[in-house]
Amino acid sequence: MLGGAQPWPERAGAVGAVTEAGGRDTEAASRRRFADPHGDPFLRTRFAVPARPVTFLPRPRLTRHLDEALRTPLTMVNGAAGAGKSLLVADWVRRLDRPGGLPVAWLTTDAAGDAPGMFWAYLMQALRVAGVPPSADIGFPADAGRLSPTLRARLAAELNARERPVLVVLDEFDRVTSPEIAEQLEFVLRHAGPGLRLVLVTRTEPLLPLHRYRAAGELTEIRDAELAFTPREAARLMELHGLRLPPAAVRGLVERTRGWAAGLRLSALAAGQSTDPEAYLAEFEADRSAIADFLLAEVLKRQDAGTQELLLRVSVLDRFSPALADAVTGRDDAEGVLARLSRDNAFVEHVGHGLYRLHPLFAEILRAHLRMRRPGREAELHLRAAAWLRRSGALAEALGHGAAADDWEFTAGALVDDLAIGQFFTGLRADAVTGLFARMGREGAGPAPELVRAAGRLARCELDAGLTHLRRAQRELGEYDGTPDEAAVRLTCALLEALAARMAGAPDRAEEAARAAGKLWGAVPEGLLDRHPELTALLLDHLGSARLWAGHFEEARAALTAVADTAPGAATALPREDSLGRLALIDYLGGWLAGAEQRAREALAETERFGLPRPSGSGVERLVLAAVAVDRDELVQAQALLDTSAGAHPAMRDPVLQAGRALTSARLLLARGDPQAALKAVEAEVPAEAASPWARGEAALVAAAAHLAEGRTRTAEGLLAEVPDEQVACAVGAARLHLATGRAAEAVRLLDRVRPEERAGPAVTVRAALVRAQAAHEAGDGATARRLVARALAQARGERLRRPFREAGPWIRPYLDGTTRHRLAPGTGPAPRRPGTPPPVVEELSGRERDVLRRLAMTMSTEEIAADLYVSVNTVKTHLKSVYRKLSVNRRTEAVRRARDLDLL
Repeated sequence: MLGGAQPWPERAGAVGAVTEAGGRDTEAASRRRFADPHGDPFLRTRFAVPARPVTFLPRPRLTRHLDEALRTPLTMVNGAAGAGKSLLVADWVRRLDRPGGLPVAWLTTDAAGDAPGMFWAYLMQALRVAGVPPSADIGFPADAGRLSPTLRARLAAELNARERPVLVVLDEFDRVTSPEIAEQLEFVLRHAGPGLRLVLVTRTEPLLPLHRYRAAGELTEIRDAELAFTPREAARLMELHGLRLPPAAVRGLVERTRGWAAGLRLSALAAGQSTDPEAYLAEFEADRSAIADFLLAEVLKRQDAGTQELLLRVSVLDRFSPALADAVTGRDDAEGVLARLSRDNAFVEHVGHGLYRLHPLFAEILRAHLRMRRPGREAELHLRAAAWLRRSGALAEALGHGAAADDWEFTAGALVDDLAIGQFFTGLRADAVTGLFARMGREGAGPAPELVRAAGRLARCELDAGLTHLRRAQRELGEYDGTPDEAAVRLTCALLEALAARMAGAPDRAEEAARAAGKLWGAVPEGLLDRHPELTALLLDHLGSARLWAGHFEEARAALTAVADTAPGAATALPREDSLGRLALIDYLGGWLAGAEQRAREALAETERFGLPRPSGSGVERLVLAAVAVDRDELVQAQALLDTSAGAHPAMRDPVLQAGRALTSARLLLARGDPQAALKAVEAEVPAEAASPWARGEAALVAAAAHLAEGRTRTAEGLLAEVPDEQVACAVGAARLHLATGRAAEAVRLLDRVRPEERAGPAVTVRAALVRAQAAHEAGDGATARRLVARALAQARGERLRRPFREAGPWIRPYLDGTTRHRLAPGTGPAPRRPGTPPPVVEELSGRERDVLRRLAMTMSTEEIAADLYVSVNTVKTHLKSVYRKLSVNRRTEAVRRARDLDLL
């Protein structure tokens, strides 16, 4: 039940009731392999080998050269635009397409080529299309802008294990200008060994270390000079266009065009329309302006008026189907016209699967001509395209055209009505969506633009500004009453309200927003929530976080568990990570350190699994791990974790995170013997509309401990009034304060009243046992004290708890044996050697070796340590070997155990 009132009906793809464990969406995993990191279907045309036009001229001298690509890891076909590169390679790979031939994966890069996650998602899909699907354990890049280092390593290893290589062709690779992608591609190529043959078709020099491959004889190159047509080839090309020219005329044409394939074809097309082809070719200038004049005069103007208008209007599109062309032009015959233009080589290319595109130069010229001949028409055409794409389910493309038309009511409405507002917060398309609406400014009125503005501000943690836009949207929601989109826009409003309440520390408002969402659930159009599981996950995560702040741990656990138990997916990775981290915090506050540590590590793995960028989540899981490390007296590791928790997704910064960071920092400072700094850290104000009982109580306990450490007993006693008895951990802390201020009887009565042994985990019950033991010691009952200390030691051993014993004071020493004292007492050396244990360290570990060792203790992989320290994997391995030698161990687990024995962690 949400808010204890409204049921949350189960739906396919939704989380379901917050009290349930949550059913797994089995369809989500199967759909991922057919969708890119944005969740959009893969564009199949990008995997299609370009079709050869009827006037294509095979060139055996070049295909023979390309045969060398089967023997070298890297091949580069580098030439100017229109040099015939793609068609040459397409002709060659079709010759390889025979029984027993190599599998060929073709990928045409596009404007998203500079986004690493998108690039690799398409490359892996190209392998699947080629019948060489990567295995499931390689993973999938979820974020368009990032690639996990482990994914490329696994892909390279799998390719290296192949018996026969796979040929990968990356067409139009000049669009990839990212050094990061180039480095990743070179890594895979280098480590794939004989399992990969890579062919780059490009206009520019790729950012790969070509000199190495040249020096090793492992590069096949076809460059611009070799791509140029010879006079003999040019003559045959002219014949295919119906022109028979004297050898001198062909040689002159080749000299003027320098054998440029597009220039030859342009010349042939123009000459074919002339009454004197030879004279025309003698006068034709193949520079940009001349080609532009030619395209307008000899291609566009030679079409009938209807075809000219169609070409002008579709120039605002990239790849387009005949149906989209009809929608933009208002016609119903685009399919036949486009097919004819493609057959006539009129700079309309058929790219496969029923899609077309204009030659880029032709499209650019047409757009300029459109603005001149039809002023103001371009925005109208963009809007027509946007409306058609929206109806067709291509939301991302629809938003792009809507923004190009500067129609922000439409563009914002499309985002809100599709329930896609969560893309501002999931880390997947956040940058793209934010950038798209950055130009909106004050344009656009109505609820949808205001909701988009609110989402943008809240995503940047600008709470006041976000609430201002949200309230404006709520005042105007009446215009949606009775419309099909009413439920979607009101559900979007509820999501943002829940987020704002979470950020403001207002649990009552979060509950109200959740109740409002519950009433809308059944009214949302069928399938809409299935397409956007992130909305449900985000809403429940906000609700659970607000309940956690309010101290309603069980209710918070129900909401957060519903999110954590959803089927893993890129869209829900961020709320799953945050929910797991907050569940870990609940476990920690209850004293269950092992459970808290396990959930925190699951949270860390969640966003890394899908390659989301850092900071991706709230960072609360690292705070939990730091707090656990303090309780285990692993102070160096605690500080390292605390430092890494500083970065957080802006929309996840809330009072829970702020209070958790302040408390963990203060406890660490206390453990290091700096009570003044601890007091300053814990007294930092955490702005929130409602007070949190556990945060207030824990802060009072830390402050009291700091005052006691400096002899201010009365001040410490005064803080007891702020410690709530209903929070078991706080009550045990209060009992310790009573004992420290000389009121042992009151301490024992408090423990008897709250019964921590029945309600809390070892981190709490160990402290409770030590309070009782100290009270018994002060009463002269040594036997009871010894028994209670022994019980505390037994409970602490499984959790590796040390801090409670170090905090206990000198009274505990007689009750600990020598070995235990050495292990627990501050300032002492390592425990005496046990028979068979390795000798102590004889050579000090370097600072970098300690950095590696600390991350080893955090169960980070070699690749993750390298990424975290900004060093190479080989450097990490070198440090590990040195650490093993100095600690006299052979394995990771032994190194961590030995380091803890020697107080190095």
